[in-house]
Amino acid sequence: MINKMKNKNFIYKGLAVAFLTGLSFTNMGCSDSYLDDVQNSGSFNTDLYFQNEQQSFSALVSVYDLLRKYSGGFENSVTFFNAGSDDFYSGGGNSNDGAGIQGLNNYMINPNTMPASYWRDYYQGIARANLLIERVPGANMGDDIKKRYIAEAKVLRSLYYFELLRMFGNIPLILKSVKFDDNYWNIPQANPSDVYSQIESDINTAIPDLMMVSSGNDKGRITQGTARAILGKIYLYDKKMPQAAAQFAEVNGTPGGTSQYGYKLVANYADLFKVGPELSDPYKFSTESILEVMHTNKGNSDWGFWGQGKDEGNSINVMVGPRSYSLKDIPNNNAPDIYSGWAFNTVTENFVTFMQGDPRLDVTVFNAKKLVADGKITYSPAFADTGYFLNKYLPTNALKSSLPGPAELNFRQNYIAIRLADTYLMEAEALGGAGARAQALLDAVRSRVGLSSVPVSLQAIKDERRRELAGEGHRWFDLVRWGDAPSKLAFKGFKANKNEILPIPFNELPNTVLKQNPGY
Repeated sequence: MINKMKNKNFIYKGLAVAFLTGLSFTNMGCSDSYLDDVQNSGSFNTDLYFQNEQQSFSALVSVYDLLRKYSGGFENSVTFFNAGSDDFYSGGGNSNDGAGIQGLNNYMINPNTMPASYWRDYYQGIARANLLIERVPGANMGDDIKKRYIAEAKVLRSLYYFELLRMFGNIPLILKSVKFDDNYWNIPQANPSDVYSQIESDINTAIPDLMMVSSGNDKGRITQGTARAILGKIYLYDKKMPQAAAQFAEVNGTPGGTSQYGYKLVANYADLFKVGPELSDPYKFSTESILEVMHTNKGNSDWGFWGQGKDEGNSINVMVGPRSYSLKDIPNNNAPDIYSGWAFNTVTENFVTFMQGDPRLDVTVFNAKKLVADGKITYSPAFADTGYFLNKYLPTNALKSSLPGPAELNFRQNYIAIRLADTYLMEAEALGGAGARAQALLDAVRSRVGLSSVPVSLQAIKDERRRELAGEGHRWFDLVRWGDAPSKLAFKGFKANKNEILPIPFNELPNTVLKQNPGY
């Protein structure tokens, strides 16, 4: 029996329990039948679980659940890291609306205001993966299925460690279930290079046991292509450029063509951010999608458990919508019918200027300022208002959920964490921004939106990533990886040799051997 920890100062509190919520891999909604063996909220009897394929699959789904950290809950990583970039401000109702997101926006973030969920949630995913990897071998199920489940869990565990690495830098490496009597508060932080080596090795060993492609009810699961894309990204951040380029080449295939995994740039850039009919959304799991986070309104997400891992709606949507948005009653008003939101991630004037003349500008930025001037809409300017909002995830009234649960918590737009244009540009970067293949990769991204070729270089790749991936949560990490953050983010207060990593949340430190990151 694994008991929930009672000392709140342990490294990752209560995560030995680490079970179980989740939705299926397609939009089939929640299933809690696998919770029957949980006797109470404070314990989980692993001896009674992992007996068969059904239970093992439910456990695997619970490992996938943590992918929603990217786009679910108020503390989703997309709006958080957008706020730290040069393309967006925090926004929100006022300068105190969310201490964490405001603190990253102005680089006043400290251990007390750093949201603990960015540490705890990923360690919860790691704990779930550890338990599955240990227990699935003893389940009554086919060996090939066992290998695939373990491989998927190892890739997800590696991804969660990667996110912790690039946020906090100095983290404990825990690869087994932690029981009540384990002295895991004495586990020190590992050398980041050792964590990189572990997760790179885990993904390499997992790839042969994964599906080549996913289809039907398996859509959204980790495939060989997904794993290689994640591995390539990890190699890139670990500055192993030849290895990164090799993995991306497997994923990308011939630039502009269809890769061995079926990946291909979608013809219309705007389609990447559209939401279709509820029962058969043609925009989900497109040929460009490599790692996609699933959202649904069928979970009936509510305030009582919002942001706690059980809610299944996309929270970016309501967070980025203008406040008190209203259409003016005028003839032929063609302004979009937007659901009023909370005005986070207002777009900087600098970014709008940078994007002038680019066909992706209107897909990326909603120009409320112009619509007000044209007499078509009204809205209430909030904190750091610029009149520009993130269009890629704007909530619309047409997509407002009619099912139980607050509408603002139940938007069902999926979030694509890794897509093909992203891996094209990462491969071009790993190639040093030079050569015929890097040129072809850059050209393919630009050609898709009708732009002509420009000579490939690292600066051209940086600029293209800013244009192509704006608002999708990548810019802050790009700037840090390139060493450009101190200059690009100086206007927000970014301090070199400090703000490249975040403070470890204060409550994770007492009664442990963990050491706070430098400067905090």
